[in-house]
Amino acid sequence: MNEENKYIEEQEESSIDFMKMFNDLLKHKKLYYKVLPITFVLSCIYLLSLPNYYTCTVKLSPEMSGGGRSNSLLNLASSFGMNIGGGLGVSTEALYPWLYPELMNSVDFKVDLFPVKVTIEPEEEGDPVRQMSYYDYLMNEQKSPWWAEAIGGGLKFVFGLFFHQDSVPEPKDVNAFRLTRKQADVVKALDRLVVCDVDKKTMVITINVTDQNALICATMADTVKSHLQEFITKYRTSKAKKDLDYYSKIEEEHKKLYEDVRQEYSEYMDANHDVILNTVRQKQTDLENEMQLQYNAYSQTATQRLAAEAKVQEETPAFTTLQSATVPVRKTGPHRAKSALVFLFLAFMGTSAWILYKEGDLKQLLGLS
Repeated sequence: MNEENKYIEEQEESSIDFMKMFNDLLKHKKLYYKVLPITFVLSCIYLLSLPNYYTCTVKLSPEMSGGGRSNSLLNLASSFGMNIGGGLGVSTEALYPWLYPELMNSVDFKVDLFPVKVTIEPEEEGDPVRQMSYYDYLMNEQKSPWWAEAIGGGLKFVFGLFFHQDSVPEPKDVNAFRLTRKQADVVKALDRLVVCDVDKKTMVITINVTDQNALICATMADTVKSHLQEFITKYRTSKAKKDLDYYSKIEEEHKKLYEDVRQEYSEYMDANHDVILNTVRQKQTDLENEMQLQYNAYSQTATQRLAAEAKVQEETPAFTTLQSATVPVRKTGPHRAKSALVFLFLAFMGTSAWILYKEGDLKQLLGLS
């Protein structure tokens, strides 16, 4: 009997008195009246200072080399995150679709986006339409919160008092091997503005471009898609185009040799058409044989050139556009209403935790006593 009473007393002592906690929170309700309005005002000031941004999405489906059973095995293996393309001989290329994000993250690819012309539409009636490079747009037309401009201006002023900085003109040509500080900052900004992702199961390429201007967002999404297609096409057809150039050069050389021999044969026959000497006939036979040899060589090289042209066409990849670039109508963010509610919820929870700690209820709630 005594053991049962002792167990009941221990259970009562270990139970949490939620009513006491609720009364303690009500006792400090005036604190909520102070914290929550202040939090709401500060969150509004913060969120209204953030510029709007838009996102445009483009989806592509690349042509995969190979087919049949081997291609099916490749798709099955890729669904488990394995790459067996080289083992099955499905494709001889080294740049697989899942490496495209690494390609777009390269400095060379991003630097190629600098000279792209973008259009800024007038915000008010009567303002002119402005055109500039994407690099100048990112450098001079990006909006930032007021506190970022204030901090940046303050730091620039302070450093200017202690350090003398010579104004070095920005070079006109961009050298990807040696970027300036501003160019490196733009390249770093493109890491979050231009994002590429590849679904390893379906091989669908998704390109997301984020920008503060809806028109420029769609323009750059379409441009990035075109740049990616051009690079992949150039990579896939580079070997075949070299072969085509080689066979075209050889064909021109053999054509020239054939035409020279044919001209020599024609001139010889015109000069000796009434002569029946054996030496003339022997020379005629030699010229005919030489002309036939040159024609056969010319015909063979022409056939090889046609085959090389067909190889270029065969190696040229095909991309199916699943989702084209369109100017977004609605902004992607920031979500000011949801963010304000999150800030208010965090302020409420923080205030409640502080009250419970002050009243000694927090230890009991956490099971520390």
